[in-house]
Amino acid sequence: MLDALRRGSTGWVAKILFALLVFSFAIWGIADVFTGFGRGSLAKVGSREIRVEDFQRAFQNEIAIISRQAGQRITAEQARAAGLDNRILAQLMAWAAVESHAEDLGLTLSDDTIIDALKNDPAFKGPDDRFSRFAFENILNRMGLNERGFVKLRRRDELREQLTSALINGVAVPDTLITLTNDWREEKRSSEFFIIDADKAVTVPEPDEAMLKATYDANKGRFVTPELRKLAILAVSVDNLMKRMDVPDAEVVAAYEDSKKDYDTPERRRLQQIAFKDKAAAEAAKAALAAGKSFGEVAKDAGAQDSDIDLGLVTRASLIDPRIAEVAFSLDRDAVSDVVEGRFATVLLRVTDIQPAVTRTLEDVKDEVHDKLARQKAEAQLQTILDQVEENRAAGKTLKEIAELLQLEFLEIPSTDRFNKTKDGQPAISLPDALAIIRAAFDSEVGLENEPIELRDGGFAWFDVLDVTAKKQKPFEEVKDEVKQLAITNERARLVSELAAKLVERANKGEPLAALAKEAGDAKVETTPPFTRSTDPHGLSKGAVAKAFTLRVGEAASAPTTNTNSRIVFKMTEITPAPAPTKEQRERITRDLRASLVDEVLSEYVVDLQRRLGTQINEAEYRRATGAETE
Repeated sequence: MLDALRRGSTGWVAKILFALLVFSFAIWGIADVFTGFGRGSLAKVGSREIRVEDFQRAFQNEIAIISRQAGQRITAEQARAAGLDNRILAQLMAWAAVESHAEDLGLTLSDDTIIDALKNDPAFKGPDDRFSRFAFENILNRMGLNERGFVKLRRRDELREQLTSALINGVAVPDTLITLTNDWREEKRSSEFFIIDADKAVTVPEPDEAMLKATYDANKGRFVTPELRKLAILAVSVDNLMKRMDVPDAEVVAAYEDSKKDYDTPERRRLQQIAFKDKAAAEAAKAALAAGKSFGEVAKDAGAQDSDIDLGLVTRASLIDPRIAEVAFSLDRDAVSDVVEGRFATVLLRVTDIQPAVTRTLEDVKDEVHDKLARQKAEAQLQTILDQVEENRAAGKTLKEIAELLQLEFLEIPSTDRFNKTKDGQPAISLPDALAIIRAAFDSEVGLENEPIELRDGGFAWFDVLDVTAKKQKPFEEVKDEVKQLAITNERARLVSELAAKLVERANKGEPLAALAKEAGDAKVETTPPFTRSTDPHGLSKGAVAKAFTLRVGEAASAPTTNTNSRIVFKMTEITPAPAPTKEQRERITRDLRASLVDEVLSEYVVDLQRRLGTQINEAEYRRATGAETE
């Protein structure tokens, strides 16, 4: 539902965001430093400022949404690594440009218009398909806004939507383009092919010393030791703190009694509902049911689809209308109610499934309650520990001394590369967020005091770089066996490519593939089923498929196998032109092409607006707002 409210970022306007990551920052650059900013102003589009608090609110909201979708807490550092901060700033700058244009055009919407739109927004409708005040207030609470603040945001969204909709409504897809796209997608080809058996078809001579040294010199970058770092790590994870928390049984009992209902599963019913314009229509429908019509048929007669009448599994509390809730939870399974005159509509109800309530005793949930209390205590203690760690760091204590003093987890990592591997290839750091710590460590230096890394469970980790072992070239003698294997592999690939080129040349002169396959190590000649550009026929790699669509019937070519260990030699045997598109295909192609055209139109529109209005980015404030200045 929250996504529905944020239509400015999920509607057509959102289509420009990814393009803006290319256009906006490629054109103006995030690294440009501008003057004329007051503290708290992150960027400008024309005279319209983007405030730090607006950016941070949008950034944190997006992190919260992604965290819910991922089923785990996403840290700000992880979000920045994925480029979310750049995307949010590009989005806000795009919106500011469109809003400035709307203002220049004198576009406006009254409060009454906005309120009417809210009442008709599906995001705020309850199970009875009417505006739900409860749903509306719930969203306001989650967003931390009052009604006036939300109406202001919604007005901006609606203006952006109206302006961009007017721009894209005229986008049309030419029939010629639809035909060409269908021809490209649906043309089919068939070919004969065989795969060269490299072990039988070519003989690789033992490489001599000169070849080995030449291979080594040409591939020195493959024969280096990685940069290694010695680290000291102090970790404070909420999960580990939970183990230290004392949670007496009396507290568990009290917490259970206070929130007993939270652990119970209420009775749920799968409910179907048909709404009617008045009681007479509902009575007529009830009579039709009694005469033998099915509930679905009656719904169809009333102008409703199956998806319209199915309310899903609901609890009594989730039904806003008390009269409907009372009737729904008194029906037997598969029974149809009498006409119900609810608060918002007159309906007939049918229950198709009943899932009884489940009451969980203290014994059932004791561990769950205990862990919940332990986590609450751990999270409450976390800030105190953070303050203690920072105070001791300021006093000059090492991370090891602080860990011993506060009885926290301490790790000394003798060596790790950038991929959390030791010299012998084993994991160096056994923490869930090891790679985040290592990324920060490889961006630091010996002697620098670093900001703590936020862990996924809400905890933190501090690190110090104790030593750096620079990468170095491995001497030839040390890696001679590896060089020999590389030389043999390269020479085999060269010989196979030469053989494939000769076989293709002979195939194009008319020699049958069956005869040529014998010289390719007695390879087996096979025939593909008809394939399109988007299919992966047995035996052909993606590279072979792409090349196949450049050939005429009777022409041959070669391409690397999927594993690149050999090459495929193939000959085009048949080309089947694409049939005329079906209605469904034409509709799908039209949707795809229109989406692409709309993306391009919106991208060009916003980029042109930003060029005309002028854009400025306050790099110092941006780095402070994102936390990048600490990295």
